This record gives sequence, structure tokens and C-alpha cells, in this order.
Amino acid sequence: MKPAKRINIVNEYYFSKKLAEVKDLQNKGQQIINLGIGSPDLPPHPDVIKELNKTSQEKGNNSYQSYRGIDELRNAFSNWYERIYRVKLNPENEILPLIGSKEGIMHISMAFCNPGDRVLIPNPGYPAYSAVSKLLNLDIQYYNLTEQNNWLPDINKIELLMNDKYKIIWINFPHMPTGKVADYGTLEKLVLLAKSKNVLLVNDNPYSLILNNKPLSILSYLDEYENLLELNSLSKSHNMAGWRVGMIGGKSENINHVLKVKSNFDSGMYKPVQLAAVKALSLETDWYDVLNLEYIQRRNLVWEILKKQDCRINKESSGLFVWAKIPVTFENSYEFSDYLLYELGIFAAPGLVFGSNGKNYIRFSLCANQNILENALTRVITSKQKVL
Repeated sequence: MKPAKRINIVNEYYFSKKLAEVKDLQNKGQQIINLGIGSPDLPPHPDVIKELNKTSQEKGNNSYQSYRGIDELRNAFSNWYERIYRVKLNPENEILPLIGSKEGIMHISMAFCNPGDRVLIPNPGYPAYSAVSKLLNLDIQYYNLTEQNNWLPDINKIELLMNDKYKIIWINFPHMPTGKVADYGTLEKLVLLAKSKNVLLVNDNPYSLILNNKPLSILSYLDEYENLLELNSLSKSHNMAGWRVGMIGGKSENINHVLKVKSNFDSGMYKPVQLAAVKALSLETDWYDVLNLEYIQRRNLVWEILKKQDCRINKESSGLFVWAKIPVTFENSYEFSDYLLYELGIFAAPGLVFGSNGKNYIRFSLCANQNILENALTRVITSKQKVL
């Protein structure tokens, strides 16, 4: 059967192909250390697991659920946003739970964009923004994030990319893959630009509680400009990546536009998962403190690995990854990533996966325990000693 033309303009997700390659090497007996994926290896809080176990056995919980999510979950997200971000959202109509925030990228794009509309996407940035836009035949314009500008957007240059069919500016702070945290000044400038051009500004915000002392939300500016949306997720902050629990927040009219799309794609989230998410969102701040203490120790080991490889690191970053400039002896990040994989048995993500501005950068994940990271460090040191 001949496929639709749209799938010819997107490739299989890089990590889908590369992980198959890594698995093949492992099947051949090679001990590959996977530091390429941001899938938390730590478990959720025990109370979250207990809640899932308890509620999955209760009569009636296996039925279809509301497309808007259960009341308890929307209330929990509302309370969480007020507690963490100091943002008040009406749980009745300003929050929409999602089956993972990734689906929200498609829902938002379908709800607000017609074929040919222009969307502005960060380079480097999360590949899903581009993939979704290509599938929907949107006009993609990339705005540059560079080390020279401290991985922050140049507002004037973004404005030059706008035409009479622009619709969405995608931002992602704290940023993946660089780990850059935007301050209120940067967010405010972006909001003012979006307001002046009447464009939808969407922030993808799943990393704000990982190695970051000042979690911020673009929704703090909803009183100033109504066309703001924010995606968030429990995947990283609560070690629930496979549970697929996310949300979108914004003004009720825009949330309803997204709901029209979403309600035609799924039949609601499994109720026990929603109830377990309620438990996760109610955890005290010591949950995040303990989690971040572990990530600090892991990050120190990754820094040491990269230092031994003559990579240059920006230590002012957050999130589940370390972003570093590769040695000048390598032509690009694909070459360096393959060197790590085939010579040292370490898989790390080449920066080019995230855009052309990642050509000379590598991304290491913190989603491996300290023993694994110490093993990786030993491999690097041993390799250096052999060269000497």
C-alpha cells in the first residue's frame, strides 16, 4: 500500500532507530551504557504506586473517563500550579489533562493552525515541534539559540521571521537540550512580542523542577495576554514517564479549542492513573529535594566524564541533561557520538538531532545510576591511559 505523502517529509524518530542499533550491539554481547535518553530510571513515590494498586482494584474504575480528566486531577494540577509557580488556574476550564504532554504539541497545532500557517521553532529544540509541523504542512521557521547569546532567543530576530500567516511561537524553558533557564525578563519580552503580533505563545515546561531553584511559568502573564498556553508533565518531575500524565494550561477559550481536537483522538485517561497522579501532585517539597540531590551527584559524574573527554561544559543549566561542546578534533556531533558508542560503549545524543545549532554539541542524560556513571567514567579514563 502506498503511504500518504506526509510521511515522506518526516523520518523515523532518531532515538527510535538509534536505540534499535544499541540493542543490536547489546545482543551481540557488547555492554553499552545508554546515556542518551531522558527516561527517569528512579521509581515514583511509593504512595503513588500504592494509590495505583488500590484504585485499579476498585469497581468501576476501568470504564471510559471524561475527556477533560476527572475533577480530582484538574484540582490537583490547579493546586500544584499555585504552590509551585504562584499561578492561579481555574480547574473547571483552564486546565486540560493530557495523556502525556507530547500529544499536546499535535493537539495545539491542529487546533490553531491551517496548512501553510507559519510556526516559529527553536534551533536547537525538541524534534517533535518540527515533526508535527511537517505532518500538518505548516510553514516552519527556526529561530536561533546560540551559545554566544547564552542560549536565549533574540527577540528582534524572531520578529523578523513573522509574516501575515504566523500563528505559534514555540518556546521551551527550562530549555531542552541546553538546560538554559529563562528569567522573568526574557519571558516578559516574549509575551510582549506575542501580544504585539497577536500570536499564540506556547511554553513546553516539563523540566522546571529538576536542578532548578526558581520554577517559572509563562502563565504568570495570563492577565496581561490571553493567548498563552503551557504544557507540563509528571514524566520528569515525578518519575512517571511511562504513565503518560501531562496537562495544558491557559484561558478557557483556548483550552476548549484544544479539547475539540483531543476529544476526537482518545477516550480519556485510565482513572487509577489519574488518581495516582493526584497523589503525586500533592507530595511535599522534600520529594523534589531528595530527587535533585541524586541528580546533583549524577551530574557531577557526568561533568567529570565530559571533562576527561576534553568537552567544554556550561555548568549553569537545569533539567535531566548535560549539554557540552565537543572536542575540536571531531567534525560534528554525530561523529563524536559514534566514537563514544563504538570505541567506549557509551551512547550519548548528538546535538545535531536537535537542530543545526547543535552541530558541535553533545547531550548526556542523567537517567542512569551512579554505579553506571562511574563505570562510564572508568571506561573514559582507561581509554585515555591507553592512548598515553
